[in-house]
Amino acid sequence: MSIAAFIRDCVIRPRLRESGCMVVYDPDRRYQDICAAVADEEIRVIDSSVSSIESRRAAMMALGEVGRPNGGLEGLLIYVPAQRAETDEGKQVDPFSLYADAGAVFPDGDGDDYLSLCLRSKPDHATEIRRVFASSKSAPAFSVIDAIGGGAKWPQLRSAMRVESGREILAALLAPTSSQSDALRSHDGWPEESREFLQATLGMSVKTRGKSWNALADELWRFVLFSEFVFDLPVELPQSLKGVPQAPLEAKPIVEDVCDRLRTNPRTRDTYIERAETIEAELDLPQQCGAIDDLGERDTFPFEERTFLKVAIKGITSGDTDATRRVLVRHQNSVWLGKGESQAQWALVRSGLSLIEACQDFERQLSENARAQADLLDFYIGSLREADRLQREFEQAAGDFLDPHGVMQEVLTQARARYRQLAEKVQVAFVKHLETAGWPPQGRLANADVFDRHISVRLKESGRRVAYLMVDALRYELGVALEKMLSEDGPVELHAAYAQLPTITLVGMASLLPGARAELSLGLSSEALAPSLSGGRVGNVSQRMDVLRKRLGDRFHEMTLNDFVRGKPKLSDTVDLLVLRSTEIDSQLENNPETTLSLIPGTLNLIRVALHKLRGLGFKDAVIVTDHGFFLNAQAEAGDVCAKPQGNWSVNAHDRMMLGAGTSDSHNIVMDAERLGISGEFPQVALPRTMAPYRAGHLYFHGGASLAEAVVPVLIARLDAEEQLSVGKLTVELTYKSGAKRITTRVPVIEIAAQAEDMFSRDQSIEVLIEAQNSKGDVVGEPRPGGDVNPATRTLTLMPGERKQIGLRMDPDFEGKFTVKALNPTTLASYSVLQLETDYTV
Repeated sequence: MSIAAFIRDCVIRPRLRESGCMVVYDPDRRYQDICAAVADEEIRVIDSSVSSIESRRAAMMALGEVGRPNGGLEGLLIYVPAQRAETDEGKQVDPFSLYADAGAVFPDGDGDDYLSLCLRSKPDHATEIRRVFASSKSAPAFSVIDAIGGGAKWPQLRSAMRVESGREILAALLAPTSSQSDALRSHDGWPEESREFLQATLGMSVKTRGKSWNALADELWRFVLFSEFVFDLPVELPQSLKGVPQAPLEAKPIVEDVCDRLRTNPRTRDTYIERAETIEAELDLPQQCGAIDDLGERDTFPFEERTFLKVAIKGITSGDTDATRRVLVRHQNSVWLGKGESQAQWALVRSGLSLIEACQDFERQLSENARAQADLLDFYIGSLREADRLQREFEQAAGDFLDPHGVMQEVLTQARARYRQLAEKVQVAFVKHLETAGWPPQGRLANADVFDRHISVRLKESGRRVAYLMVDALRYELGVALEKMLSEDGPVELHAAYAQLPTITLVGMASLLPGARAELSLGLSSEALAPSLSGGRVGNVSQRMDVLRKRLGDRFHEMTLNDFVRGKPKLSDTVDLLVLRSTEIDSQLENNPETTLSLIPGTLNLIRVALHKLRGLGFKDAVIVTDHGFFLNAQAEAGDVCAKPQGNWSVNAHDRMMLGAGTSDSHNIVMDAERLGISGEFPQVALPRTMAPYRAGHLYFHGGASLAEAVVPVLIARLDAEEQLSVGKLTVELTYKSGAKRITTRVPVIEIAAQAEDMFSRDQSIEVLIEAQNSKGDVVGEPRPGGDVNPATRTLTLMPGERKQIGLRMDPDFEGKFTVKALNPTTLASYSVLQLETDYTV
């Protein structure tokens, strides 16, 4: 089709039929003959260049005939050899502006300019068309455009590839499907035709004489990727690379479009990564471009991503967080996130930025929310606890990231310092109110009241089975995360409670027993702290469980949370109170706080599975409590320690609180023990005024009085309500590198997709827990937190039709065959499995 016929039949006529009236403004008189050719029995064309006065009269009469039944006109086209008026004053002078406003206009916008029309008419020859326009002083004539391509339509390439457009042919030449590869091997004529095609579409002169696809593909990949890199480079190309073949600027749209297709298509993404890495190494791009700071916005090659990472880090260290955020937004769909190591470093930057910005916001709000103890507590419960969550997630990301070259050290230092600065200011305000108001706060739920208020009243109802989950070190922000997770399965309430001081397991777990508010006291036994309840020792698990056993008899049973979930517990029908104990969070953080934050989600998932199991056993309620919270002191330094106050201190509780007698000073407060809710042998309590401990080296704080240590959650889940079941059905599919069965990296990226099986599932989401398990069922790989993966639960949520790439952190000591499983996080039933095997080169 000629360019004139294209404009007439594909642009002007359809638009005229739709609107009924059209004005064509043409100061260059390029479209005059085309407009004349539109006329027929049903369409009236009026050329105003003949006579302005007669044209106005003819247009007015013709407009009256448009749409008239029985022989009226279908359309009126007015040709005006002038520029369209843009101002109101100009329109008043133009006698045909009324027709333009009432109907359609041509040209209308950038899509109707002459170059755009030519590109639309011959999309396979876009590069040649752009070159002609660029080299011509005036717009090329129709005959010049018609001559481009000589009518060739690449019949053999279209036949072999079974595609239509030039861009589809180019994409197929770069990454053919299996059927296309077979066709290229069986057809003979396509190699020569491909040379003509690439010259026309890319301006590429093929150098290779080979006639196989492999010979052409190597050269084509290098040409296309290097061209995109050059197009995006905002500075001059290094002299050493100027001889590398590249496309002319006119080919930029098709090059960028094809590269985007290759990077975003799941079938071709892995091929793109491998090709880009190879070409980068062949051209030695990191070395050749080492002096360039700004490489543009497209990360064609992996070394560009490292440059963008430096820009993001610089934004954090310089305080220009907007620059960091711009890089993160631009990079969120990068092809290089298909590499697990890349996901980890960007997750750490993103997490650090979120923490820094949140701390800045909370610090600005602090003065307005710290005027009284109640205000500060409400601020923490309502929003300030988010700083603790973000810091935990940041430290999780830091613990999961191996950084042998110290690339992220500046991010770690900046984020940790910002959090510690906020924590210190909050602590100063908290301690100030603690001195005047005491602890626990009046009129609020103390941890020592939880059993009597929430367990005893439920046990009074005959046959009401209650589970009491005592989870060590479940601080408040983790309670918020747990509440969100459990609410997916049924009704759950979250309450803030206030821990018994000192905030250590020995005391905190005892405070969760019946009558603790009035009967719990602290004393010494063999120079160690010994809590008592009504005169009886409750310093260990056995003693604490005996209190409940003596009180309830065969109505009571207890075990660890892990044994209940993993095993097959046999409970007597007489059991009304089941205590499930978990110490994993506290013990993990006590032993290795730098690396075991990643294990916390496992405990939260155990709780979720336990509630599902309890529901099946006929339990009506689950009350989840904890003994104390914690503070992560990741910014600890050698001098980060508080000098002990003068006095006779009998007990040092985790280096955060001392019991005995003494005097306060500028670094410590000393208060009467009863003012802090502590009964027993100790008259006074000492604690630092800041977040420093009494001994250097602590990374995991508890024992003292701070919001993170002493504000704790109480969750009450209704188990007698029906579980929230999906009406429709979703299926889950796991894949790795387009069907590969061996992983060569300890951070493989698994692709997960969800599909709806029926119409009822199209608007529903599915939550999935991903684990890599060995033949014994042991977990040998888990998703990295952050991004699509919830750091608190390690689960992710998908909508039907959605695909996500998830990096697995494999156990460094594991090698061999394993199974990646997509699990229901509530029941641990499998949605999908993927069999893989390690194949590490080192």
